[in-house]
Amino acid sequence: MKSLFTLAAIGAGLAFAAPLASAATTVLTFDGIVGSNDYSAVPASYGGLDWSASTWSVLTSEQAPYTPHSDQGRITLAWGSNDADSSIRFTQPAVFEGAWFAGYSEATVRFDLYSGGQLVASSSTLTLSATPTYLASGWGGTVDKVVVSSPLHAFYVMDDFAYSPVSDVPEPASWALMLAGGVVIARMSRRAAGAGR
Repeated sequence: MKSLFTLAAIGAGLAFAAPLASAATTVLTFDGIVGSNDYSAVPASYGGLDWSASTWSVLTSEQAPYTPHSDQGRITLAWGSNDADSSIRFTQPAVFEGAWFAGYSEATVRFDLYSGGQLVASSSTLTLSATPTYLASGWGGTVDKVVVSSPLHAFYVMDDFAYSPVSDVPEPASWALMLAGGVVIARMSRRAAGAGR
């Protein structure tokens, strides 16, 4: 009897964890934007994300120190851009992993990560060079917006933007229900163990 309740508890735990599973990582290379010429705007819904609040443009020509990480497509911002111009919104909750950067050594970049309009995390700050370098987000929770923060936005390019969509993230009420179910299963398991002695 005790093993039956143990199996039920394990099954319930797996069922609760399943909705939090991330899909495979998506990497946006910016190489496949049809008809892109230097400084063509990134389409508003490119890669399943919402780019409409940003002013990112695609750069495809050789141009040091704006070195691509893969192939030739990478994105940049115009002179005079600010942090708000770099906003990228997720159309569903996702775990943002990071991206590759290259540019002038005077420039630095960092990610500011948002969920529900609140800043939830910031990455470390990366000082740039002509060699593409990966900047990890440093945050494993879900986000709905990423902002690239920099004092010199036109001095860098971004490439291979990586994220993992997360489906069916439970609402707080669902978490409470799952916790209550876990407590009931634990109590039943203890009673069964006590009755079997």
